Amino acid sequence: MKKVAFIALSLSLLCTGFANAQEENSNSFKKWMVRVRGVAVIPSECADIGIIGGDASISNTVIPELDFTYFFTKNIAAELILGTSKHDVHTTASDISAIGGPSKTDVNLGSVYLLPPTLTLQYHFMPEKCFKPYVGAGINYTIFYNVDGGNTVKDVKYDNAFGFALQAGLDYKINDKFFINIDAKKIFLKTDVTVDASNLSPGLSIPASVNIDPWLLGVGVGMKF
Repeated sequence: MKKVAFIALSLSLLCTGFANAQEENSNSFKKWMVRVRGVAVIPSECADIGIIGGDASISNTVIPELDFTYFFTKNIAAELILGTSKHDVHTTASDISAIGGPSKTDVNLGSVYLLPPTLTLQYHFMPEKCFKPYVGAGINYTIFYNVDGGNTVKDVKYDNAFGFALQAGLDYKINDKFFINIDAKKIFLKTDVTVDASNLSPGLSIPASVNIDPWLLGVGVGMKF
């Protein structure tokens, strides 16, 4: 009976020690990161424009960006990226001779804001080192808002759209809490655009399919907690 009690007590202590070790291991790293970056948004645009032809031109811009990262393990994490950008838009080499204009000209399409929340799943290499590279892939949903069609056409409509994102970056550890970050993302984004040019010719509506496909190149600082 004493032997049974001893074995039971030993197994109980062993299981307790194993559980405590597992808990300690699972909690031995900070699971949240927050970063603030300055990000250059650089579209790699091309377009298929109906009726007037030509291509699209979308301006570059620099924005602040905020992101939150949650670590499932020391290597695997999910990152939610938040930011918004404003871009000026115009066509290039379009033919508007049918309405009395030149056969090769740029058409001002005003400006538009983009809100592109992006969620990526990441793999972090060498999590214990000072230099911590990572790669990621995920999805994006871009909302177009505050559209200003400019002074040439009556209105411009952009369809909200899903896209895909690829990511690579590096965190440099300053101390156990703070770090410096550099990050590059490529978002593959396509939207359908409708230009209401009825002010130029009655009933004139110009359809376009536009690949925006921006690069997002960022530098910032972050905190772990």
